[in-house]
Amino acid sequence: MQYDIQHISEITKATALLHNKNTVIEHLATDSRRIAFPATTLFFALVTERRDGHAYIAELCERGISNFIVDHSFDNTPFTEANFLVVKNTLLALQTLAAYHRQQFAYQVIGITGSNGKTIVKEWLYQLLSPDYTIIRSPRSYNSQIGVPLSVWQMSAENNLAIFEAGISKPGEMEALANIIQPTIGLLTNIGEPHSDGFASPQQKLEEKLLLFTNTPIIFGRETDMHSCSHQFKTSQQIITWGNAAGNACVIQAIEKAQLTTIINLVYHGHHHQINIPFTDDASIENIIHCWCISTQLGVAASTLQTRINQLQPVDMRLQLVHAINNCTVINDSYSFDITSLSVALDFLAQQQQQTNRTVIISDIPATSSERDAYLQVIEMLKARNIHTLITIGEHWMAFESLLQQSFPLLQQYISTDAFISQFNASHFKNEAILLKGGRVFGFEKIVLLLEKKVHQTLMEINLTAIAHNLKEYRSQLARHVKMMVMVKAFAYGSGSAEIAGLLQFHKVDYLGVAYADEGVELRKAGIHLPIMVMNVDEAAFSAITEYNLEPELFSFPIFNAFLQFLQQQGVTKYPVHIKLDTGMHRLGFEAADIPQLQHLLAHNQYMIVQSVFSHLAASEDPNEDAFTQFQAAQFDESCKALEATLGYSFIQHISNSAAIFRNHQLQYNMVRLGIGLYGVESANTNQVALQTVTTLKTTIAQLRQVPTGETIGYNRRGKTTRPSTIATIRIGYADGFSRRLGNGVGKVYINGQLAPVIGSVCMDMTMIDVTDVPQIQEGDTVEIFGKHLPVQQIASWCQTIPYEILTTISQRVKRVYVEE
Repeated sequence: MQYDIQHISEITKATALLHNKNTVIEHLATDSRRIAFPATTLFFALVTERRDGHAYIAELCERGISNFIVDHSFDNTPFTEANFLVVKNTLLALQTLAAYHRQQFAYQVIGITGSNGKTIVKEWLYQLLSPDYTIIRSPRSYNSQIGVPLSVWQMSAENNLAIFEAGISKPGEMEALANIIQPTIGLLTNIGEPHSDGFASPQQKLEEKLLLFTNTPIIFGRETDMHSCSHQFKTSQQIITWGNAAGNACVIQAIEKAQLTTIINLVYHGHHHQINIPFTDDASIENIIHCWCISTQLGVAASTLQTRINQLQPVDMRLQLVHAINNCTVINDSYSFDITSLSVALDFLAQQQQQTNRTVIISDIPATSSERDAYLQVIEMLKARNIHTLITIGEHWMAFESLLQQSFPLLQQYISTDAFISQFNASHFKNEAILLKGGRVFGFEKIVLLLEKKVHQTLMEINLTAIAHNLKEYRSQLARHVKMMVMVKAFAYGSGSAEIAGLLQFHKVDYLGVAYADEGVELRKAGIHLPIMVMNVDEAAFSAITEYNLEPELFSFPIFNAFLQFLQQQGVTKYPVHIKLDTGMHRLGFEAADIPQLQHLLAHNQYMIVQSVFSHLAASEDPNEDAFTQFQAAQFDESCKALEATLGYSFIQHISNSAAIFRNHQLQYNMVRLGIGLYGVESANTNQVALQTVTTLKTTIAQLRQVPTGETIGYNRRGKTTRPSTIATIRIGYADGFSRRLGNGVGKVYINGQLAPVIGSVCMDMTMIDVTDVPQIQEGDTVEIFGKHLPVQQIASWCQTIPYEILTTISQRVKRVYVEE
């Protein structure tokens, strides 16, 4: 559906400053990095605590964007060829436009809220109902104040059912989302612990979430949640609850779990049903009941539902990025296929800077009411992202061969996934980023196996969404003018320097920090153009530093003079450098007594520009050392003032590390350095921190064996069974970074919901675990070494070390998998 710019002006009650009154808008954008169709995009300049969208308007105009919604603070005078709609609040304008758009459609809209399961239920409903309906749904978990209007904007006359989820983090947010979604069917999944921080109590959280359904005719939910808020419902609303009590519309009579399946016996509106589901965990059972009730309400027969439930699979709501053959990277997003999720995946592909060539392997599009238009839309999306190689799989793409040949430098077409596999040649894929996007029935996981590097089953999973969340948490602590340098030294604390740097560049951090010049060189080769400070500089690195535009830390007179001489020899002037001061760490840096000589060297120095002066706090995380922290800051202030007086210009000043960002707000100066805190490890132990787990180290069970009492396990017979025992050998050892200090019962791992101790010594490639007390254990089961259930801090404690060491000693032979939720 299209709107002309004047109509949008009327809807949002904007003051219109129009250069071209005939402009037609098809796309909305709030992120300057995610714009594919400039000519028909309307950009909303949103203002948040850390970012002001108005700051990107000049850049966007250069990229061909000419339609903007701005607030009264923006001066549009220099932009004479663009359309501007001026409003009081740009976020409210976005929500108002989306709400108006929603009102144009009379078909059923399912609104989902709750603490857990929203996205899974949405995706399963889509799978269960898509044979009967043409569905538009929220992409991934677009359920926020911004995500919901962008989701609803995708509604069109081609659809006859919509499914949207709504999430809130504090009171007062749901009214806006309810006005946008206007659900005709409501579902409350459940009320649990997630996202409780912004609410005074679980009851308040429940009441706020139920505001989504203020005007919803039919509402579904668990009896335990719905009955406690019965006062919020109107007599005209139909409340359909499920639970064990006889008064529910859906009475759960029995749940019988087998090894891989569960049987649910229930009575729904007086009729008995038995549901067999291919899951055994409680969350999946609950989610299936939600889906069964709503699907039945929408007229799907019980027998048909059973057939479709049998075909359900666990929904992986994450993009996965893995290293692949011949210096390629693979982005696996093949759990489902729709236009909106394709756009999200293409944005993620564009974010990867390691390879310049981009390849998309794409399946036929699930059936739509206007099939040809859908294919043409996908082709335009791919062209807009400058895709070099397109590989299509499926019969329907064959009809577009001529158009595809005109649109892409390289085209390959296959009738099926098996046809692609039969002709697969690994040498055809080199130095490229490859996105796999296909419907589940096409089995693209077989293609992933062909493209992946062949490594053993131990892997480190790095959650890019958690990194973005943690970055936001730290940014929320900063004053508006304060810049941020993020440390990506030591392979980004074991997480992978290029991948993490690419994400940080996407999120517009100001600086990166590395330990050695070769780390910076690798980042430049991977397409990172942010300023990079090199902390440990020697003369052998000077050429690489200047060749790759890296910025050295100068910490002593010998290194200062050597780099100065190098610049003079090369005829390089005004090269950016960073001056390190030692204020009490006593590791590297100029001391207070060195400042006069340093002033002399810097005075009238045409070869160097001091980009920053900084120091390192020795104990910022420790309240007992706050006096020493303040002593360091006082020394730092005095030296900076002296250097600034000599130079005659201002420079960046920074002393705060991760812990100090939270604990010492007064020491932010005009930049801070974020290190291990980005990766979810905070040493300050402050209640202000709401960090997410970034890194999960996993392996699998290679073999199980039954060992009698009194037998010994492993090298030197150091492990001994004291009872008949089940011993699991797992695929990780000290060569992977699983420390020998964890042997002989010191360390534990997490398997099937509980901890199991190491027995015997840790071997180079394998470790033995006592799993006698672990239920339903099987060979091939996943084992968490550290992660969400077993924090890396606990591993460090068992090893009598710090999390830094645990993370940075994970071997390079351990496969890194990057996920974005």
